[in-house]
Amino acid sequence: MSTVTLGGNAIDVAGSFPQVGAAAPAFSLTAADLQDVGLDAFAGKRKVLNIVPSLDTPTCATSTRKFNAEAGSLDNTVVLVVSADLPFAAKRFCVAEGLDNVQTLSTFRSAGFATDYGVAITSGPLAGVTARAVVVLDADNKVIHSELVSEIKNEPDYAAALAALK
Repeated sequence: MSTVTLGGNAIDVAGSFPQVGAAAPAFSLTAADLQDVGLDAFAGKRKVLNIVPSLDTPTCATSTRKFNAEAGSLDNTVVLVVSADLPFAAKRFCVAEGLDNVQTLSTFRSAGFATDYGVAITSGPLAGVTARAVVVLDADNKVIHSELVSEIKNEPDYAAALAALK
């Protein structure tokens, strides 16, 4: 169990957060077309997992825009935005924002993802959604960067995540 803060107040986060050098846990999440998608669907590609509570919050929207602009154009790299948002809402956000370099994936049918990736908020007003985190995987699904953002209202360290891909 980890602890992060929301507006300075401690909240509990369950699970084991992936560390650099570890193999990424497999997952099955729901894509915008309502199909279940596993980590294996992105085999051979580098992956940026931009894990956010909800695209309906300013910080989550900002991180998605920034990764769309920065990482989405990198060779052999896919940006996966993982949230508890329903696939319809996530798709609508990306269309409205003109974001075509990210793929949204929802945890709404896959509660195990949050625990497997150590981002399951278990206390406070956001209990049931994910903490803010960035996990970068190489083409073989080995973790090459991981950041569990200590204050949910803060943005992740984009420079560090992108440096792992260079």
